[in-house]
This record gives sequence, C-alpha cells and structure tokens, in this order.
Amino acid sequence: MSPEGRAPADVPRPQPPGGEEPAASAAAWRAPAQDTLLGILFVCLAGLLFPMMNGAAKTLGADYSSLQVSWARAFGHVVFMLAAFLPRHGLGLLRTRRPALQLARSATLFLSNLCFFFAVTFIPIAKAAAISMTAPLIVALLAWPMLGERTTLARVLALGVGFAGVLTVIRPGTAVFHWASLFVLASATSYGLYQILTRIIASADPPETSTVYSSVVGAFGILLVLPFVWEAPRSLFDVALFCSLGVLGALGHYCIARALGHAPANVVSPFQYFQLLGSVAVGWYVFGDLPDALTWAGAAVIVLSGLFIGWSQTRGGRHAP
Repeated sequence: MSPEGRAPADVPRPQPPGGEEPAASAAAWRAPAQDTLLGILFVCLAGLLFPMMNGAAKTLGADYSSLQVSWARAFGHVVFMLAAFLPRHGLGLLRTRRPALQLARSATLFLSNLCFFFAVTFIPIAKAAAISMTAPLIVALLAWPMLGERTTLARVLALGVGFAGVLTVIRPGTAVFHWASLFVLASATSYGLYQILTRIIASADPPETSTVYSSVVGAFGILLVLPFVWEAPRSLFDVALFCSLGVLGALGHYCIARALGHAPANVVSPFQYFQLLGSVAVGWYVFGDLPDALTWAGAAVIVLSGLFIGWSQTRGGRHAP
C-alpha cells in the first residue's frame, strides 16, 4: 500500500474562501450527492489500484533507479490528470491561490513515493504496507503543533500503541529486520506532512487543482537530475509498466477524491485499510510473498490504533480538551 493511497482524516470539504470566484470553474465546487455506500466502494477500489501500482514499481525497481520509477509515477499522474480535467475546466485549472504551499505539498508527496518505491525493492509489499499505515498516526501527532488541533490523553496512548505495532512489524535488532523498513517510516512521515498541507490548502483551491499540483515537483523538478539515472526501457512490457504507474496512481487519487465527495472522511477512512489486503494479494500473486504471524499482529495493532483515533475524533471533535 502506497502511503499516498490513504484518505486524509477530517479533510474539510473545499469551499470558495471569502465568497471569491474559485480558481477553477464554478462546477469544481459543486458538491456531489451524498451516497455512503458509493463512497466506501470508491475507497475499496483505490485499495486495489494502489497495490497494483506498488507491484509495478517493485518489478521495475529491480532493473531501474527508484528516482526514474518515481518520476514516471509523477509525470504520468500529471499528464493523466491534465487530460481528464483540462477539457472541462480550461487553464483555470492551473490557477492557485497558494503556489508555494502547493509546491511544498507536492514535494512531500514525491519524497513519500520515492522512499516507498525504494523500500519495496528490498522488502515485501505487504510488510511495507503495514508500516506505511502509520501515516494517519503521524497526522494525529502533527495536527496539534501544525494545525492547533488539540488532542487527548487517550489519543496519545493510542499513538504509543500504534508505534509499538510498527516495532512489531519491523523488529529492530532481530534477524528479520531490514534497513529498508526505515525508508517506509520516512515515507509515512512525508505523507503525514502531505495530508496536513492538504488540509490547509483545501479551503483555498478546488480539489481538481490540488490533484494536478500534487505531482508537479516529481514530474518537472526532477528533470535536471533524471538524465544521470535514466535507463531506456528494455522491453515493451517495461514501457507498459512505466506508463501504468501514473495511470493507476491518478485513478487511485480520483477514487479517493470521489469517496470524500460522496461520504464524510470519518466514515470512509476506516476502509482505507482494505489496501492492506490488496497489498497482500499483489505480493502473493506476483512475488510469492506472504506476511508472517508477527507482521499480521503488528498490522492489526496499527490498524486498531488508527481506527480508535478516528473514532475518538468523531465522538469528541478535533478540538476536544
């Protein structure tokens, strides 16, 4: 499970700030009809698309630089999103009120993808997926200092339990520990920052604009160093895999956006953990990897901690004392 696949908890529904004309067309702000079941189905579909993308990245990572693989993911995403949204929204799609924040947000997403794609070259997808599920815990940890969202003792304890689950999966100091697991933690931390920035930008720009900008740093900012790591694809199959990265990632993001449009985040977010099952399925079918008992146990602890934090936010509100 790529960390980018998770629906941010408590992302506010975008609204035109101060009654100003929105950056894109007015249609971009029209809320879709509420349909909880449809929102859940979209999250579950994303839970299949992102593991497929990660499987393609792991396959390519055996022969190509992680930087090249991550660039293909970002560039394909931008091209696919522009093709999907430009005909409807025009060049207004590219107007943003917070360009610096959008670029910072894009940089954190690219760093998250780069770390994750590098890590899955060395460790099973399911193990990386279990560790990456700490991103919602990172969001809960950073929400107080960065967003002023007060927390509770129960949530702090849940964070501690969740990170204990991470240690169960990683098992530092044992024979099964792999240093690449630390890159997944770095990926989850970067994605946590990405979600925080997404919350901040949600009231300034429409989701279509933010979706396009989310990958511009990876797509264009890396072009200066790409020639030093570039290797021409060795087969048409590799070309297809490179192209699939952006398409699968973009479709996954679109499914998450649609899910959040049809149902509240605190309703659909628990179903983000369906991606763990998708990651296990892809890891077993493509690479013959299955998690061991301790990995399952640690993943269960992480999931339960994340669900408790989401439930407590629903019950007590984000600003509970």
